Amino acid sequence: MREGSTASAEICLVVADREGIGALDRAARASAPSAVVPPRDFDPPGSFGDRLLELFNGHKVELIVLAGYLKMIPRNVVSAYSNRMVNIHPALLPSFGGQGMYGHHVHQAVLESGVKLSGPTVHFVNEQYDRGPIIAQHAVPVYHTDTVETLAARVLDEEHRILPLVVDLIARGKVSLRGNIVEVENGET
Repeated sequence: MREGSTASAEICLVVADREGIGALDRAARASAPSAVVPPRDFDPPGSFGDRLLELFNGHKVELIVLAGYLKMIPRNVVSAYSNRMVNIHPALLPSFGGQGMYGHHVHQAVLESGVKLSGPTVHFVNEQYDRGPIIAQHAVPVYHTDTVETLAARVLDEEHRILPLVVDLIARGKVSLRGNIVEVENGET
């Protein structure tokens, strides 16, 4: 989101780690600025974070929303955007999270565990994979007839509902953090 916007939030920059990402196509169709910043192109690795911060500052980014970005965010970026960076994860954290737990890996682990509920979690990003304070979670049932694909589709539908809701709540100042506990004004999630 950008300072001075009349909407609760607006996309001011889309960043991808490689070409061919669907979000880049959507950004182009919406005339939103975008950049491709491959982490492997930076040596030392800390300069990757410096490049991201340069882009974010240049576009007056106030909130970073990770949606499908699978790389660890550099510490200097996490520090600069402390409590202003969110991620969506396709399971009810803290279960089924951490390094390597993304996409079909998550849904396969959920099915193999025998749990009866799954669903997306939106959380603030910190220095550990999927360990930041939880903002919102929405449960979806796990059926004994589910496949990875059917469960993933049901969770994705809920991801598409919950993430814009959380971004809007943050943009309107309805989300606050007290220690590791997230408070949402009027329980609107």
